Amino acid sequence: MLILGVESSCDETGVALYDSDAGLLAHTLHSQVAMHAEYGGVVPELASRDHVRRVVPLLRGALSAAGKSLADIDAVAYTRGPGLSGALLVGCAFAEALAFALGKPTLPVHHLEGHLLSPLLSADPPAFPFVALLVSGGHTQLMRVSAVGTYEILGETLDDAAGEAFDKSAKLLGLPYPGGALLSRLAESGDPARFSLPRPMLHSADLNFSFSGLKTAVLTLVREQGSSLDEQLRADIARAFQESIVEVLVKKSLKALKATGLQTLVVAGGVGANRQLREQLNAQARRKRFRVYYPELEFCTDNGAMIALAGCLRLQAGTPAKVAGSFSVQPRWPLLQLPVAETEDGAC
Repeated sequence: MLILGVESSCDETGVALYDSDAGLLAHTLHSQVAMHAEYGGVVPELASRDHVRRVVPLLRGALSAAGKSLADIDAVAYTRGPGLSGALLVGCAFAEALAFALGKPTLPVHHLEGHLLSPLLSADPPAFPFVALLVSGGHTQLMRVSAVGTYEILGETLDDAAGEAFDKSAKLLGLPYPGGALLSRLAESGDPARFSLPRPMLHSADLNFSFSGLKTAVLTLVREQGSSLDEQLRADIARAFQESIVEVLVKKSLKALKATGLQTLVVAGGVGANRQLREQLNAQARRKRFRVYYPELEFCTDNGAMIALAGCLRLQAGTPAKVAGSFSVQPRWPLLQLPVAETEDGAC
């Protein structure tokens, strides 16, 4: 079974072809970072228009790379939400129209489910059940993932997501958009002993997070430096910020493993590409003898491959596809509103 996946929830247009037997055949991606950088953030209307321009050429590229034609597609999966309304509508309308023209069914996919399942694209995928740490620009959550569609939220951020805190703190340090990855690179040359920032909710009794106060602490520290804020000071503050946020993410993840009794941790989302986070989790995994899995770096950010995979896994788990032609998007779509899959095997 060949699944076409289309992702357009924000500022990346992704198209992929996933075969239930052969795995991922091809994926193409266009990032709008350069376009939005001029404005210091994502402009929704520009994002939508760019998705319109990119999706057809990306589809042609994926088909060519996979050596497939439109006639070979068995179903079309696309991101229904959450995300930007206009951006979601572009991908949804394109997927539904294409599927209708081909006489094929569609599979509306939850964006976060795509991220949660993205480590299954690896050559050495994790097995259910596992604890998932989902860390991105819009979400920070710890979940117990028992099977495709069977999710339990163990903890989540009460305010800013980890990726959002990275981006906002980067802006306070004068870094250009998108700042999160730039802050991480800057932190590598910082002195970890120069500054100490709060570890919000590190010792709380629950598994929730809070990062807005950490962002405020960065703002206060930057203001204290005044005109003396040079490149090394910026690097030292960036390092202190990253040390704080990574320690919280690692400690909460360990606490979730202990609470559930599970020995497998999956890290997904854009912040999952952070080198220091990976190093500390890997060190803890060796020390405490659990396994930690990450998606490949190219699948940490938004992409069509994770949407195609999620659609395929849903089909295999018994979730029915829908007849193409009518559609709606859900910019705000709680993950726990997803239907539980009928079966638990669902291997693709």
